[in-house]
Amino acid sequence: MIQNEIFQDMLEAISVVYEAEADPQGPHTAKTLVMTPSPASYDQVPPCLLDEGIRTVLANSNHAAARSVLRAQNFLPWGSNPVEGNTENSIAAMISVASLLGPEGPIPAPDVRLGLVYMQPESYYPLHLHDADETYAIIAGQALWTAGDDIRMRKAGDMIHHPSLMPHAFRTGAEGFLAIWRWSGDINTHSYAFIEDQASELQA
Repeated sequence: MIQNEIFQDMLEAISVVYEAEADPQGPHTAKTLVMTPSPASYDQVPPCLLDEGIRTVLANSNHAAARSVLRAQNFLPWGSNPVEGNTENSIAAMISVASLLGPEGPIPAPDVRLGLVYMQPESYYPLHLHDADETYAIIAGQALWTAGDDIRMRKAGDMIHHPSLMPHAFRTGAEGFLAIWRWSGDINTHSYAFIEDQASELQA
C-alpha cells in the first residue's frame, strides 16, 4: 500500500539521522526503529490542531527527514504526548507530539522511545528534566535552546544531547521548530517535571 511505503520511507529517513549520533544509543534506537515489526497498515488520521504550522515549517526546510515527514503527515498520530499528564494546559497547547516508538507503541519497543515534536512560533517551553537520556535532532525551523549552561540558537541539522536530569528549555521565534527526539536509559514518564525557571517568570 502506498501509505505504508510513505511511512516506512519516513522511518528510514529518521533512522539515518540517529545512525550518525556519537552516543551509541542513537544507532541502537535507529536499528530498533527499522527492525521492529510495525503495524500492518497506517491509516489516515484527522489533522491535528497545529497541522497548518507543522506543514509550513516542514515545507520551508531542506532537511531530508523533513521532506519525508511532510509526505507522511496525513498518517502521523500528532497529539499523542507520553507526558501530557505532567504538563499544564497552556504549555501543552503550544506543542504537538507524535510518538512513534516506545513501550506503548505504535511501534513497540521496551527500552527506547522516539517521536516527533512541533512547537509553535513565538513560544517558550520552560525548563524541565526527566530521568531519560535524550537527544533532539532539529529538522525544520529553529529555537533558542537551553541545555544545562549551554544557551544558543539551534537550527535544522543540529543535534542536542540532554543527559539524564539535565534541565532544558526552548524559545521559538517567527517560525517555530520541528524535531525528532529519542529517549534511552530510564524511559519512565513519571519523572518528567518542570523546575524553577527565571525566564518563565519574567515572561509572565
